[in-house]
Amino acid sequence: MVKIIGVKFRNVGKVYYFDPGDLDIHYNDHVIVETARGIEYGTVMMMPTEVPDEKITAPLKPVIRMADAKDDEREKTNREKEKNAYKICKQKIREHGLEMKLIAAEYTFDNSKVLFYFTADGRIDFRELVKDLASVFRTRIELRQIGVRDETKLLGGYGICGRPLCCHTWLTDFAPVSIKMAKDQNLSLNPAKISGTCGRLMCCLKNEAETYAYLNKGMPSRGDYVTTPDGKHGDVQSVNILRQTVKVVVDMGNDEKELQEYDVKDITFIPKSKKPKPEQNQKNENKPERREKKNAGRKPAREEKPGTEEKSGEAAGEEGKPQRREKKRRGAGGRDLAERPAERPAEKAAEPAGQAVSEENAERRRRRKRRGKGHRAGEAENADTEPQTRSSADSSMERGENARARRNAQDGASVHEERRTQNAENQNTSTSVTSSSKTEVVKDTAHGTEKVTASTKTEVIRENEDTGTKVTVTSEKTVTATLVTGSGAGSKPAAAPAKALPDHETHDGDS
Repeated sequence: MVKIIGVKFRNVGKVYYFDPGDLDIHYNDHVIVETARGIEYGTVMMMPTEVPDEKITAPLKPVIRMADAKDDEREKTNREKEKNAYKICKQKIREHGLEMKLIAAEYTFDNSKVLFYFTADGRIDFRELVKDLASVFRTRIELRQIGVRDETKLLGGYGICGRPLCCHTWLTDFAPVSIKMAKDQNLSLNPAKISGTCGRLMCCLKNEAETYAYLNKGMPSRGDYVTTPDGKHGDVQSVNILRQTVKVVVDMGNDEKELQEYDVKDITFIPKSKKPKPEQNQKNENKPERREKKNAGRKPAREEKPGTEEKSGEAAGEEGKPQRREKKRRGAGGRDLAERPAERPAEKAAEPAGQAVSEENAERRRRRKRRGKGHRAGEAENADTEPQTRSSADSSMERGENARARRNAQDGASVHEERRTQNAENQNTSTSVTSSSKTEVVKDTAHGTEKVTASTKTEVIRENEDTGTKVTVTSEKTVTATLVTGSGAGSKPAAAPAKALPDHETHDGDS
């Protein structure tokens, strides 16, 4: 077990725990303790108490000493300085034109830091403001942005109940509050009635939320269908959660209804989702009549042909299988495909000779289209020949096409072989190029002209390492131009553009 005390540093805020040591500390005494912000002056809110070790967050800092009269005077002076710091900071905010609302200023007990609390809609760049405040107060400056609930907690006020705000007097932490808590307590959902001074949902909605949740477990909802102790039925009109009573609109018969109040334990209720609807029952009762009217408007069934007999389902199914297979064998026109080959010879014998020939010509044209070839010249003349002659002509034509295909394949193979050989030779061939140029200028002072002759000689040598063959190609190009310098008695206009002399090439080969 560990002995601790609870200390609060402001009128509002959390209670922090410290080790009292051997000091004799009582409720509402002032002590000096060490915190993360430095040395602080606090008030004891909980007398020394022993608690289990597992409930304590280590390390537990000790109380430095009890506050004396000098410490009380210093704390009073710090409160006066905070008012002055608040005015100076507010003026600096106006000078910098920052959109922020200053809430309060706070000095630490040893004056090592000044804290300013403010609210704003978004993030504020207050770096220049901090520099100005540091030059005025000559100490560390800290600006903290807080929310509207913390603002109300620092400033204080009175609620709609007429009492001081809970957050400013005794509430230490803000618990989450939802609109469901107001619904469970049967409160009006008007925002003006369930919102606090800060504009958020009132914190006191959380105080009784657990109690109302427990009492609502055995209560019906408005509109539920219930059964009263005397066997009558009705709908729930209102519910009193604290008294555990409900008001029910009871159906007394003959279209008469009466409002009565019952205890929850005396009634039996059914959820609203399972409540029977009179209209649905009437529809179910009228179903046979609607079915008869619907059948009366239908056409009469098809009369059976004479000679037909009713058959069982199994027999009808067995006999239907051959019929389905027969339909599959039939074509689009309903003719049996299996019977067509047997009918063809008889039909052919009855057909005239000209019609048989035309069918064979059509078959030949279809074969030519499949091969992608044009009409042969002699097919029209041989259309009336015997079937054996036509079949021999077709076979000879196919043999000719096969021979041409074999020749094309051989030609393609030979061309591919030549290209492959040429590529192999190019891979084993080395090439060297040598180029030289020469320019000659001849001046004619009598006529004031200059004759410029430029010649270029290029020599290409190719040598195959495998065969030892060496090929030399020489190319020479000469260009002559006459320029007028403008001096001399017999100056003439500029000559025509220079003409390029024909190239001279020589080929030398040695193996």
